[in-house]
Amino acid sequence: MPDDLTPEGYIPRVADRELQSALRSSPAVVVEGPRACGKTWTARHFARSAVTIDDSDDVRLAVAMDPAAILEGGTPRLIDEWQLAPRIWNPMRHACDRRARPGQFILTGSADPTDEITRHSGAGRVLRVRMRPMSLFESGESSGAVSLRGLLDGDKPAAGRSDLDVAGLADVVCRGGWPWLLGEPPVAAQARLRGYLGEIARTDVARSGGPAHDPAGLGRLLVSLARNESTSVAYSTLAADMSGSREVAAHPRTVKRYIDALSRLFVVEGLPAWAPHLRSRAQLRRSDKRYFVDPSLAVAALRTGPTQLRADLRFLGLLFESLAMRDLRVYAQANDCRVSYFRDKASLEVDAVIERADGEWMAAEIKLGGEKLIEQGVSSLLRLRSRVDTTRMGEPSALIVLTAAGYAFKHRDGVQVVPIATLAP
Repeated sequence: MPDDLTPEGYIPRVADRELQSALRSSPAVVVEGPRACGKTWTARHFARSAVTIDDSDDVRLAVAMDPAAILEGGTPRLIDEWQLAPRIWNPMRHACDRRARPGQFILTGSADPTDEITRHSGAGRVLRVRMRPMSLFESGESSGAVSLRGLLDGDKPAAGRSDLDVAGLADVVCRGGWPWLLGEPPVAAQARLRGYLGEIARTDVARSGGPAHDPAGLGRLLVSLARNESTSVAYSTLAADMSGSREVAAHPRTVKRYIDALSRLFVVEGLPAWAPHLRSRAQLRRSDKRYFVDPSLAVAALRTGPTQLRADLRFLGLLFESLAMRDLRVYAQANDCRVSYFRDKASLEVDAVIERADGEWMAAEIKLGGEKLIEQGVSSLLRLRSRVDTTRMGEPSALIVLTAAGYAFKHRDGVQVVPIATLAP
């Protein structure tokens, strides 16, 4: 692919291969994800010409007068922040039909427009590629010794060791996987991320066509979501938490509207429940778990930092789960996999189940580390395997406990212990 627009210092991303493949098969590709996760740089790596919608008044005027005109240029043509000019959607579709060639347009967006904007289907013309903040492998903090693809193929993981310790984990969680913050001290990164969340609460929701909202109320919801990171907390619980002692309580419907808006901005992301065939008639829980797209946002919402996290290992463990889930989603997407979690009404919960399109599946428990927590993770994974009807679902390709530090090794009954800083796609 041409690289004449590639920004200086571009760091390859896991999504590069997916985007390249999509451009070979589809006339248009939408690259979506949270603001500042690296979408534009990745798109420019593959583009031959570009226009940024919010770059100047002249561009906005051109879009208003003749939206089709900004589609002209070398292909792939990048339309950056396209959701700010939704009128280009239909001209883009028509251009795809006329040209009848793949790789014509890359559209990047940090908000998922409402359905009415894309009501004229892009089916057959548009593929979507999701980007998230950098995984540890992308930021160079994972050795990549253990491959998710290899685990799904049933390969024996390579021996590997992670040098990440509690202090290092707290720093990585606070900095997050944002390309613009690589190399920043965690305290400085947190100051900038608090500003990032402030902009989301003040302007981004309204700018993306979200509901009328109270920025202060949305800010309180972000704090409540941070307190309940990595859980399936109910709207009513969040409403009560964000209301506190205020005379006028938030309504659960308001909370739902706000969370829907944050989801369209890719700031929070739900994790669906897995519904396998079971050996018994045990009832499964169905509600999604919620995560910030990067654990650093939960830290920023709570206005805390690495020193406090090192003193609160329980909360650091929840943030580590969020970090591990971010990385698992990045690696799973690269392998055409879905990620979900398992929980039944008999109190068995497993943090992540990864299913590939060919039916292969694996399960992972995420534990900060230490013998006791690893044993708990092993026990949960073995209980899950005993409850799943493997005559219909097949045996799991792997059962793994993801830890923050230490060595990769094989535990009893085939369970693998894998440090997150050794994992790769």
